[in-house]
Amino acid sequence: MPRHDDTFAVLERDVQKIKQKDYGAVDDEDRKTMDEVFDKQALLAIYKLMTEGLIDKIDFPISTGKEANVFRVITSENKFLALKIYRTSNLTFKRIARYIEGDPRFHGIKGSRRKVVFAWATKEFRNLQRLTDAKVRVPKPIKFHQNMLLMEYIGTTEMPAPMLRHVELDDPASTYKTVLRYIKLAYQKAGLVHGDLSEYNILMEYDGPVIIDVGQGMMLDHPNANEFLKRDIHNINRYFRSLDVETMDPQDIFRKVTKAGKK
Repeated sequence: MPRHDDTFAVLERDVQKIKQKDYGAVDDEDRKTMDEVFDKQALLAIYKLMTEGLIDKIDFPISTGKEANVFRVITSENKFLALKIYRTSNLTFKRIARYIEGDPRFHGIKGSRRKVVFAWATKEFRNLQRLTDAKVRVPKPIKFHQNMLLMEYIGTTEMPAPMLRHVELDDPASTYKTVLRYIKLAYQKAGLVHGDLSEYNILMEYDGPVIIDVGQGMMLDHPNANEFLKRDIHNINRYFRSLDVETMDPQDIFRKVTKAGKK
């Protein structure tokens, strides 16, 4: 086992490499974002994951989203995982606060934006657990800590799995049916609605679609759950129609998804 001060030095070196690589052709706003992602508190949180033996080093950035950056990390056993780091800016706070406020699991969560963002990481971890148990293909959750979520890496040794929108499907109709089945399982078995499902947060692995970005997923007693479900259905139908798939009537999908979920 390396000494802890050596571990932190390795972490700082990895972060500097990522920053220098990303800073090659970025503007001031991108630079500000990267500095925010790797602020002092974030470095200490990553350091904790390293000293616990969960990760050994940060490999490279996988994606940059509205609320978070995702990095591939490597374990001491030379296996790949994904580390999602939620930004703690005011803009992120405003985007996610409404989802937290409507979720009964987080009733009474108030205070600083950092506290709300920490709750968001907890929320996505729990949603991933529920969806995994319901047999919805999502990245398997491993651990959350502060504004970070450690989970299964989706992809190959060479590269992360691409978004659905970037893939030419061999059988788009089959993929469409699989996504609808996951929407139904999420509702009926996990008691969740994704709330922001589209071709942008579905990855395509070698054996089929993988649903990601489930932090905004809401339980069925959320006041807007059914409206968000209808939006998810609309988004999926819209995308697969663009691939010339004969899609189902959205009202029929809604009835099939919600029927077994009603008590």
